[in-house]
Amino acid sequence: MNAIKINHLSKQYDGFRLDNVSLTLPNGMIMGLIGENGAGKSTLIRLLMGLTKPDSGTIQLLGQDNRENFHITKQDIGIVFDETGISPELNVRQVNSIMKDVYEKWDEKQFWEYVRKFDLPEKKRFKTFSRGMKMKLGIAMALSHHAKLLIMDEPTNGLDPLVRDEVIRLLCDFTRDESCSVLISSHIVSDLEKICDYIAFLHKGQLLISEEKDRLYEEYGILQCTAEEYAALPPESIIGKNDTHYGLEVMVKRSAVSGEHNFSSIDLEKMFVFMARGEKT
Repeated sequence: MNAIKINHLSKQYDGFRLDNVSLTLPNGMIMGLIGENGAGKSTLIRLLMGLTKPDSGTIQLLGQDNRENFHITKQDIGIVFDETGISPELNVRQVNSIMKDVYEKWDEKQFWEYVRKFDLPEKKRFKTFSRGMKMKLGIAMALSHHAKLLIMDEPTNGLDPLVRDEVIRLLCDFTRDESCSVLISSHIVSDLEKICDYIAFLHKGQLLISEEKDRLYEEYGILQCTAEEYAALPPESIIGKNDTHYGLEVMVKRSAVSGEHNFSSIDLEKMFVFMARGEKT
């Protein structure tokens, strides 16, 4: 069973279209969702959670169509949005009391362990929390009801590097259970590079690629070349190029380039910049 399976998903808004997106997240894996502001990441997550309806296409979460019995499936999904949705007047103790009635498998002991780990005040009102504290509370809630799938929209945004590293460790521990999976969107590509098994690139509502991270490193590389060498490359091999003071820096499909070449490795951030720009001329 796959944690997430999306087939030909589309959603039209004024001035924006999420267009024909298909991707699969196997159980026990972490998928990083990367894209610029307005790429469609939050739209996709809202569609997954049933907060808006697609114009076409299907979504399965934990083997269930998210249009059928989703109130049951939601019990097994932990959610961390950029905005937590917690009432500003509540404190952590009150949040715990409410969550006990929301989730059948709410683990109060585990919740308080996260509250102490994240050093969250128990009695202060949520509206007094910093952005980082609010995000930490959202993460604590998502991890405290024995979810099988975590869906996280910018969960490390606003967190200092030490806490971000702690969250990354928590997610790695979470997926040691092969029945548990994570979909995480983030602008902090270096965080995703550390933990993700799969990467999905969204750009202007289009899914550019959805693939195992290690296969991306194997398939794509960087060539440093002159204009003449660039002109000799097969057009189908070229993903994008960048003019530098030392010549051209070109992202290519390694398998589509014949002959002997010294490829430089490419990281996820540079890979996405090349794909999003798509400049070949």
